[in-house]
Amino acid sequence: MRKSTLFKVASQSILKNKLRTLLTMLGIVIGVGAVIVMVAIGHGAQSQIESQIKGLGTNLIMVMPGSFNGGGVSQGAGAFNRLTVEDADKVKQQSTMLAAVSPVITTRAQVIGGTGNWRTMINGVSPDYLTIRDWGLSSGEMFTDADVKSSRKVALIGATVAKNLFPDGVDVGAQIQIGHVPFTVGGVLIAKGQNAGGQDQDDVILMPYTTAQNRLSGNIRLGQILASTFNPNDIPAAQDEIKGIMRDAHRLADGADDDFTVRNQTEIAEAATKTTSVMTGLLAAIASISLLVGGIGIMNIMLVSVTERTREIGIRMAIGARGSDVLTQFLVESIVMSVMGGLVGLAIGFGGAMLLAHITGWTVSTPTSAVLIAVGFSGAVGVFFGYYPARKAAGLNPIQALRYE
Repeated sequence: MRKSTLFKVASQSILKNKLRTLLTMLGIVIGVGAVIVMVAIGHGAQSQIESQIKGLGTNLIMVMPGSFNGGGVSQGAGAFNRLTVEDADKVKQQSTMLAAVSPVITTRAQVIGGTGNWRTMINGVSPDYLTIRDWGLSSGEMFTDADVKSSRKVALIGATVAKNLFPDGVDVGAQIQIGHVPFTVGGVLIAKGQNAGGQDQDDVILMPYTTAQNRLSGNIRLGQILASTFNPNDIPAAQDEIKGIMRDAHRLADGADDDFTVRNQTEIAEAATKTTSVMTGLLAAIASISLLVGGIGIMNIMLVSVTERTREIGIRMAIGARGSDVLTQFLVESIVMSVMGGLVGLAIGFGGAMLLAHITGWTVSTPTSAVLIAVGFSGAVGVFFGYYPARKAAGLNPIQALRYE
């Protein structure tokens, strides 16, 4: 039987009972649609997290306080802080692979200025900080190394802080009070939005780290040291170099554990997206069960169709049709129904994902691989669940089939 004739006969048979065909396809439609929606949500969440991680900075490396083990009891990461400005200076001076290094001193304070007041995060940093974080200014300019040396009372305010203190707009040179200390606004940072942890990156004020130490926190220990490499490929080697410099600075003996932690941007991204990937796979697997249910529905209807068309099968075989022709015909009908259901489910899945994104504001993204897998799997379901009914039809005895009532 020619392929054109085969598809024509299969299409006529499918369209003969439109309602039954629609109900048969419903399981496949729901299954494919559910898979597409789940994957779109999961992949969109991963993309958003990756984008937020990239927003942390360019080729970012973080040096943080390490753990402490006293009397056999571990106090956990960050419990033992020996990070100092001298450490940051040594890393910057001795490293050969870093483009920028900045100490970070963190505290919180109440800020008064303009027409409001706001409690926010204060970060004492060096001029390299904006380079490391790949952050720009919407107005004003970054403070200089001279400002750091003189502990100048200048502050760069984030977009959220600017909005709450100066709803009508802020001018460079405006005066604010942080704690009990007056500061001059040196500029406003470009809005970055939330980070991967959901924290508002714009709810911050930057100032020279010496000013933060001497005027606000009084703490000689650093919250962290940030650095960035010239090239992303240099990050692993740069981490090893930083560890060597830090161990030497802290006079750690050979074999002694590090009293600091060095992490990079890739590790942060992998940790943040791992849970999302697992949940996406789990949800897609659950949604795929609908495809199996739809396949069982196709098999049931095809078995009914074989019974209803027994005499037709007998006539076809009596006039020369081979068993393979009958098998192919029924198998094509099953595949066509399954693939049609897959395509309809695909359209519904795309529409559902876009509607959900519009209602909730979530980011959705459907990878091409998921589309191909969903439609391909729906076709495979048609082959798998359609083969037995097709095989049963091909195995009918022509004489008995003609006598069937």
